[in-house]
Amino acid sequence: MEIERIDVSSLKEMDSNLTGEICDFFSQAAAVCLDNQNHSQGVVFKIEGDLSAQFQLFWPEVTQQMRDSWADLAETTEDGACCLAILIIQKLTDYKVIRRSRKKTGFDYWLGDKESQYPFQEKARLEISGILKGSKNKIEQRVKDKIKQTQQSNHLNLPAVVVEFGTPMSQVVKR
Repeated sequence: MEIERIDVSSLKEMDSNLTGEICDFFSQAAAVCLDNQNHSQGVVFKIEGDLSAQFQLFWPEVTQQMRDSWADLAETTEDGACCLAILIIQKLTDYKVIRRSRKKTGFDYWLGDKESQYPFQEKARLEISGILKGSKNKIEQRVKDKIKQTQQSNHLNLPAVVVEFGTPMSQVVKR
């Protein structure tokens, strides 16, 4: 069975309401994280949990200037995780990202139906977290932490996505 290929820079081509500049920003962060973990082009990215899939990841060549621009690896990891999490949602669900959420909501993005047009209906929320390199236990604990963090908006559907770049893999939980 052939595994679908994903170029992280294709994020801006997805049907979302994010600007191309934001998508490029997230894509570059993901590329730096993958490069930091010494992955080769075509590395298998596993999605586990309530969604299950595998993708081969590809990204633009990472330059020293990119590494220098993304020297804060904690921030880079969070932004790179946004890239892969949004790609997962776009590829494996009927949702698309329609809006960044406000601070103190307990989640990162509003999701809407892929077919919907502006003005969008906020159907679900997306919480994203990134780990540069961590164990399965660390990933599972992060998922639990994110579910707890989002309890204030429990009446909405929640895909929580934790992306780990060391393997690379992602754990997805839907409520």
